[in-house]
Amino acid sequence: MKIAIVGATGLIGRRFLEILNEKNFPIHELFLFASARSANSVVNFRGKGYTVEELNEHSFDKGVDIAFFSAGGEVSRTFAPFAAAQGCVVIDNSSAWRMDDNVPLVVPEVNPDDVKLHKGIIANPNCSTIQAVVALAPLHRAYGIKRVVYTTFQAAGGAGQSGVNDLADGIKGFPPKKFPHRIAYNVIPHIDVFLPDGYTKEEEKMIQETRKIMHAPELKITSTCVRVPVMVGHSESINIEFERQFDLPDVYALLSDAPGLAVIDDPARNQYPMPIEAAGTDTTYVGRIRRDFSIQNGLNIWVVADNTRKGAASNAVQIAELL
Repeated sequence: MKIAIVGATGLIGRRFLEILNEKNFPIHELFLFASARSANSVVNFRGKGYTVEELNEHSFDKGVDIAFFSAGGEVSRTFAPFAAAQGCVVIDNSSAWRMDDNVPLVVPEVNPDDVKLHKGIIANPNCSTIQAVVALAPLHRAYGIKRVVYTTFQAAGGAGQSGVNDLADGIKGFPPKKFPHRIAYNVIPHIDVFLPDGYTKEEEKMIQETRKIMHAPELKITSTCVRVPVMVGHSESINIEFERQFDLPDVYALLSDAPGLAVIDDPARNQYPMPIEAAGTDTTYVGRIRRDFSIQNGLNIWVVADNTRKGAASNAVQIAELL
């Protein structure tokens, strides 16, 4: 296959290459694109050096089969249609197309058949949404989810290389360049821009994307998203209210058998999911599974995943495998 990566020199662009290589994805020709600033740099892949080209409207005239985009929403809105018009299938990691009614939003463990609905563009969901719905989907099928309360603890690296730099520099005492406040030794209850209703765009993304992926447009959801001083790995406290009664042993069994999930839940041995252990893996980990006694049919779970892999690049490559 002819594969292209847009944003090839960025944090997620590098993850795309890493995971494509790990999965031995069939690539007969590879094209790497980025901005003028990164053009002409050389990236090594499978023992060969590839020169990065500046992205333009003719970049996909070469018969590209699949293009992975991770260069921001403006780039995706501008150039994804050019790629699709040339018969290329775009798997886009930005927020540009996620809520477009004509673009499927896909997590392969949850809604793989939606891939068939694409018209040249498939959206990769927000990192925090991906790991949440991997855990929620089997529970929704079994018990019917009535309401979800998200509280996220998202890595500095979720903001890209500049977020990683802010954390590393902050530890050394330097002021932030990416975040509005120092992230080192701090937590910031602010991810993306604030909206008129007081929620942030990140919180709104989680709400709307969860509904779309799970085909549950009326699902009641609220969200608070927080940036924490962790390099890689998002953590989420998820409170769920079900329509139907459940037994905890059945919940454990259901989550243990679900694709893409691993249960780590042994409080007696201090075993629970943590981002330091999720880093570098494609698994979504769930633990701290317990009843919420304050409501009927309530459950609390703790969900952790590597935001650069399952939360971005790995999910996109899984979509490509479905194609």
